[in-house]
Amino acid sequence: MIKRSINIDSEVKKGKVLIIYGSRQVGKTTLIKNFLSETKLKYRLVTGDDIQIATELATCTETSTKNFVDGYELLVIDEAQRIQNIGLALKLMVDTFPDKYYIATGSSSFDLASKTAESLTGRKNVIELFPISQQELVNKSSRSELTRDLESYLIYGSFPEVINQNTYQEKEKTVKQIANSYLLKDILAYDGIKNSGVILNILKLLALQLCSEVSTVEIATKVGLDYKTVMKYLDLLEKSFVIFSLTGFSRNLRSEVNKMSKYYFFDTGIRNALISNFNKLEDRNDIGQLWENFLMVERMKKNNYINFSTNYYFWRTYEQQEIDLIEENSGKLFGYEFKWKESKTSAPRLWLETYKNAEYKEINNENYLDFVI
Repeated sequence: MIKRSINIDSEVKKGKVLIIYGSRQVGKTTLIKNFLSETKLKYRLVTGDDIQIATELATCTETSTKNFVDGYELLVIDEAQRIQNIGLALKLMVDTFPDKYYIATGSSSFDLASKTAESLTGRKNVIELFPISQQELVNKSSRSELTRDLESYLIYGSFPEVINQNTYQEKEKTVKQIANSYLLKDILAYDGIKNSGVILNILKLLALQLCSEVSTVEIATKVGLDYKTVMKYLDLLEKSFVIFSLTGFSRNLRSEVNKMSKYYFFDTGIRNALISNFNKLEDRNDIGQLWENFLMVERMKKNNYINFSTNYYFWRTYEQQEIDLIEENSGKLFGYEFKWKESKTSAPRLWLETYKNAEYKEINNENYLDFVI
């Protein structure tokens, strides 16, 4: 079993709700059950998919709250976003029984976050769980094994069930099932959205423009929707942990590009499933994009799990000088250029002239592990 970077023991606090976000199949329920198997607290575990439980909690009465928590020290609600009024229900529990522990999980932040934002102000801790990270894998595999299996992570991704498959054929089948059966379930259940075809078309366009600046106006034209609707769908896809975006870094130099965003996938396997491309690296023409996406998301996982706060950007000028990733933290700028093979690139001249105290480094397949672990 792969030890996850999230330690629930250190995160759960008496009188507060620990909310764990993450996409479907990322391992939230397994994480919870592993914690419960070792806790000495008397607990109750329920799911928002249970109609009886959902109906009971949605009433938000003192009686329903007392009946739910009575006799337990720890209350755990899986898929909590499915319960109407869940924010008020959790608030009532915490306010009425502040000596107990509470955990709620959600596979989509847009729904659960909106239901708990005001109700649980000052009463919650929030953590995110991602597909398996390289940092987590190093606890089970050596660095040389991670490097040996790098091609598999780039092509098939890092969902727990995918990693646990023994053959490439099984990995491909599993990641296709995740993409087709689970990926859009929460999005299509939100706000009466029914047209899965449009969502998939948007995702395929993003997959084909991986790591490139994306014109949302152009996407709207290609899928036959208005601009505002496309932006709404992109927002939902980000809040359901399918994609994330980077904006351009700019300190108002006229030559810096900052009007369009780049989009990345939280899992490269999902991206490859969307375009039905599981070819080996030697037979692909998108290895540079896969590599950039992989490093971006692994870096974000690492920083998130160690609670390191930083801002992420890309940098490009109209003269085509560019840097793949800019991190801004501790009052400094750090530039990273991603190259599949070592090429000993140097920082763009304008970057050095404009940001004299900024750092710059090339990340390639020889030195990447120190960047993501």
